[in-house]
Amino acid sequence: MSALTQEPISPMLRRWQVRALQKYADAQPRDFLVTATPGSGKTTFALTLAGRLLTQRAVQRVIVVAPTDHLRGQWADAAARLGLWLDPDLPNSVGPVRDGTHGYVATYAQVAAKPMLHRHRAEARPSLVIMDEIHHAGDGLTWGEGLREAFDTAKRRLGLSGTPFRTKADERIPFVFYEEDGDEVSSIADFAYSYGDALADGVVRPVVFAAYTGTSRWLNDAGEAFAAMLGSGTKRDEDKAWRTALSPTGRWVPHVIAAVDERIQAQRAAGIHDAAGIILANDQETARAYAAVAARVTGEEPAVVLSEDSDASQRLSAFTEGTTRLVVCVRMISEGVDIPRATTLGYLCSARTPLFFAQAVGRVVRSRGGHETASVYLPAVRPLLALAAEMESARNAVVRIVSRDDHDLDPDVERVGGGEGFTALDADAQFAHVLTAGRAITAESLELDDEAADFLGLPGLLGPEDMATLLAVRDARLRRQAAAVAEEVPFTAATWRDTQEVRKDIHRMVSVLAARTSKPHGQVHAELRQAVPGPPTAVAGYDTLVARHDHLMSLVL
Repeated sequence: MSALTQEPISPMLRRWQVRALQKYADAQPRDFLVTATPGSGKTTFALTLAGRLLTQRAVQRVIVVAPTDHLRGQWADAAARLGLWLDPDLPNSVGPVRDGTHGYVATYAQVAAKPMLHRHRAEARPSLVIMDEIHHAGDGLTWGEGLREAFDTAKRRLGLSGTPFRTKADERIPFVFYEEDGDEVSSIADFAYSYGDALADGVVRPVVFAAYTGTSRWLNDAGEAFAAMLGSGTKRDEDKAWRTALSPTGRWVPHVIAAVDERIQAQRAAGIHDAAGIILANDQETARAYAAVAARVTGEEPAVVLSEDSDASQRLSAFTEGTTRLVVCVRMISEGVDIPRATTLGYLCSARTPLFFAQAVGRVVRSRGGHETASVYLPAVRPLLALAAEMESARNAVVRIVSRDDHDLDPDVERVGGGEGFTALDADAQFAHVLTAGRAITAESLELDDEAADFLGLPGLLGPEDMATLLAVRDARLRRQAAAVAEEVPFTAATWRDTQEVRKDIHRMVSVLAARTSKPHGQVHAELRQAVPGPPTAVAGYDTLVARHDHLMSLVL
């Protein structure tokens, strides 16, 4: 059955999604911006809206713009579960949108490279353009300009972001409404759903932050030795202590990675059999070093996902569906990527802007409906502890507009500096406290009655971080009673992945025939189109591709 002959499937929706859809239906706006906390279901909301607009014939095509290549496939898979066929494998070199699809998924970089191509696609049929994490349109002037040029004439536009955002008054992101605030402007969302809202509804997991301190030692450019505790001293000393702690050659990183892994194994023993953890590093070189540390201290090779690797997306998918306990990454998992089994984050990086922090924590807060709590292990430094304490309150995040050369580095990220002549020596690590609901909890501050002690388990067997986690679970049960859990709907028709595989098989068989007959590839393709009429294979729909595949099989065998 062709994807276009199916009616989109209506999923079970969360209450905030129902309210947002109703607000959109009442207003019928051309532009609509939703800011919803990571893990709350922005993708499901956007695709449900797309399905309704297609059914109502308000639009005839859906175009999704996402930050990374991996998210293209993730969007396409999510769309397939709702009966929508979005092509995530449509390059700029192929002009028309392929037959048999409701639309396609591109990256911001793709759109900026050939904006007029995407403009023609959006104008060929009335289109809904979904801009995922729209603040990325400010990652460089070319991205914002390309987005405006491509979709200025689009019939409907939907912007999505994990948090509200700010930017400079003269560098506004296209299709976003702002309010003035001096030399900065703040985005105005048409619908906002904060982490606090999601926590109250049971949509996301409650988060417990486990902060680790320790003494760092370093040399200045004159060879003089210094030492400082994490979270103490001047800002300059704190930054150097922080950088030293994050060095993979010291003792702080192995200690914290071991603690992360211990937490994951405890969750697996408690019944979350696929629990997993994310280790977030500053850069690719450090990520590889962290992976070696993790293998040494946990006894299991972690997954490593780096954007420079050609198979990064496949590695990430394998980790998402697999059983490996840890994945080490830089940027690819800090935003948008959906790994429901990830319950624990090792925040071993120096990024300290609210937007980056919220997006990173968002990778482990997505609720699956069970009694799961997210855990975040981080350095006990004042900037991160302040961000952790604010997690349950609505806040704006500052987006710094700069150009970007490395896809693993992000303009939203402000990292600590260390000054010239700085040489990290070593840092030890020790547990400081847990932070939950804005309160710092140490072992000494936990006053438990007999009932609470029985609930937590045998005295002395659980560390303070586990105690705080279990207490949060008890409170979360009441919140989850009102939760509306979205269910996955099976999709039985051919998916974009099926189409991609058939197209690859066709190219392989054409190569075999070309070699066997000494004909050019182009001639074999032309003869194939004569035998099975239709558009070129690069843009042909699934049914046409299957017919050509069967025809080639009869020739090759």
